[in-house]
Amino acid sequence: MNFLITALLTVQMLSAIVMIGLILMQHGKGADMGAAFGSGGSGSLFGASGSANFLSRSTAVLATVFFSATLALAYFGNLHTSAGTSVLERQATTQATPAPAASAASEPALPASGAAAIPAK
Repeated sequence: MNFLITALLTVQMLSAIVMIGLILMQHGKGADMGAAFGSGGSGSLFGASGSANFLSRSTAVLATVFFSATLALAYFGNLHTSAGTSVLERQATTQATPAPAASAASEPALPASGAAAIPAK
């Protein structure tokens, strides 16, 4: 169970980091107007319009992976069993269990008068 949560956290973090990179590589809506009039659109890696499809589909796939990993982490995070449904019920069950008795050897010896001795100056 611990390995599964670690794997889900790793998948979630990697997909978030790659998704941030893909989003930053995409062009805004204002860049399409410049590409329509021939201002440097042919010099890009994927061509004038080829990057929009690839980057947007990759972002959509990574967003799906990210959200499914987040939902799985939320599901596995809530699978714990509790003794009671409220804080007061759990407190009552902890107080009901007796504490182990301390041995006589571990307690410090008191003076014969029953009060702690005060050192004289």
